[in-house]
Amino acid sequence: MPLNRRKFLKRSAVTGAGVAMAGAAAAPAAGAAPADRGHGRPAKRYALTVMGTTDLHGHVFNWDYFKDAEYADAAGNAQGLARISTLVNQVREEKGRGNTLLLDAGDTIQGTPLTYYYAKVDPITAENGPVHPMAQAMNAIGYDAVALGNHEFNYGIETLRKFEEQCRFPLLGANAVDAKTLKPAFPPYFMKTFRVKGAPPVKVAVLGLTNPGIAIWDKAYVQGKLAFPGLEEQAAKWVPKLRSMGADVVVVSAHSGSSGTSSYGDQVPYVENAAANVARQVPGIDAVLVGHAHVEIPELRVTNEETGKTVVLSEPLCYAERLTLFDFELVFERGRWQVESVRASLRNSAAVEDDPRITRLLSDEHAKVVAYVNQVVGTATETLTTVEARFKDAPIIDLITKVQEDVVREALAGTEYASLPVLAQASPFSRTSEIPAGDVTIRDLSSLYVYDNTLVAKLMTGAQVRAYLEYSAEYYVQTAAGAPVDVDRLTNANGRPDYNYDYVSGLTYEIDIAQAPGSRIRNLSFGGAPLDDAQQFVLAVNNYRANGGGAFPHVASAKELWSESTEIRTRIAEWATAKGVLDPKDFASVGWRLTRDGKPVF
Repeated sequence: MPLNRRKFLKRSAVTGAGVAMAGAAAAPAAGAAPADRGHGRPAKRYALTVMGTTDLHGHVFNWDYFKDAEYADAAGNAQGLARISTLVNQVREEKGRGNTLLLDAGDTIQGTPLTYYYAKVDPITAENGPVHPMAQAMNAIGYDAVALGNHEFNYGIETLRKFEEQCRFPLLGANAVDAKTLKPAFPPYFMKTFRVKGAPPVKVAVLGLTNPGIAIWDKAYVQGKLAFPGLEEQAAKWVPKLRSMGADVVVVSAHSGSSGTSSYGDQVPYVENAAANVARQVPGIDAVLVGHAHVEIPELRVTNEETGKTVVLSEPLCYAERLTLFDFELVFERGRWQVESVRASLRNSAAVEDDPRITRLLSDEHAKVVAYVNQVVGTATETLTTVEARFKDAPIIDLITKVQEDVVREALAGTEYASLPVLAQASPFSRTSEIPAGDVTIRDLSSLYVYDNTLVAKLMTGAQVRAYLEYSAEYYVQTAAGAPVDVDRLTNANGRPDYNYDYVSGLTYEIDIAQAPGSRIRNLSFGGAPLDDAQQFVLAVNNYRANGGGAFPHVASAKELWSESTEIRTRIAEWATAKGVLDPKDFASVGWRLTRDGKPVF
């Protein structure tokens, strides 16, 4: 732990772990009007606005680095902190800056080539290294506090601690604790005092909560160092403390969705998307800024089971496309401030232009990354695309599995596992990725593999691979033989995302979508013969899947033979550079197809 951070935590108010900060807000609330509360004289009122973003994932500008163009989608959305800065400026002008608070609910430093560049190519951890662009932008905008997201841990704890050091606001994580002492490893809360003319000050506490799934998804970095208990239990521990410290308003910034579901099965005893549970189960919370799920929730009202009071939740759309506003009305009565009402709303980044101050601040960093991703690393003999990759065996996905097979075979050469056959998994992450015929750039390859996953080799049996494929095939909607096939409705059964559907290379098999889930894999063969359930294989998987992401059977508990920290995306670029030419004959194969009662769908 850096010396300056150790001193910072020692000064805090609770167990060496909190953050207590005072902010002067001399002006009374805009539009505040006195009202008679039945005591013969007008009651004091105060209006407070808490703004929030979440899942920024490195989006500073409205720019698509994979397409080398302004971001655009069919819904007309716009992205980036430069737009958020304009919205925040407008709200501060409307409400009075001294009557506002600005928060984020996590997933900040991973997700675009911009964030990758400053983690890996020109890393912030280097001696005299740069200041992270997200720290620069968020410092300039004036964020008050940011909750940790699970993707904050993707580049390791050293990178996260360096980013933390560069931020002029705390990174909160009440349920990110030291694995040995179980004491908070990050500040659990932030507290700010707002001055009100002619009345006692208003104290606002922000509790930060992150995702328990970090223990699975980034096990390589956090195992034995950090633990991540459940959001509900940590909120129940901290909210009463914040109230006892005099908090008049308690806001939770939670990197956790509101659905009450989990994507990692029963591997950890905590709920992944627990934000609504926290509101429902823990008394004393006024509002929850929701993150992680990448959905838009303008306002969700949840009734606390113990008090019967309403808690307001809101989740702004990811990538800085929306800004949440929680508008609080407080009244001073019976010697204390009471929250009279809370309402949530969203503002749209597409409605404004970039803040030129942010554009000027980060134009050099942006230009460096644009130049980096446009480097040519080879040529392609034909255009490769993911447009049909969800329902047809696409050569562009075979490229990923081929690279993974080659890397793992080389890594295991000379070991006792060198003679085992190597299979590989890959998912159709994007529906729009394309490697064009002709020059191939880093951005072309990056758009194919958008996550910063690394490679792991696991030891699996034929029976386990069969179960793995059956689970993957649950992605398809059951479709009777002879029924019309609509490819837009064929996939994502029960909400299964594209990244939780896997190809497995090195085998041939059919997926019979006329059958019920669990009995769809037909004619599963290896080397031209029916698969032997007892045979051993090496499965090359990404670290998300290897650690249990998606709850695929057997793989998380399977013996790990090898792993590395180099991103799969980088391995693809290295493979393409070494080849010079991307020709499907070097990597493509038809390993699987969709059928209905044995007849091909396509």
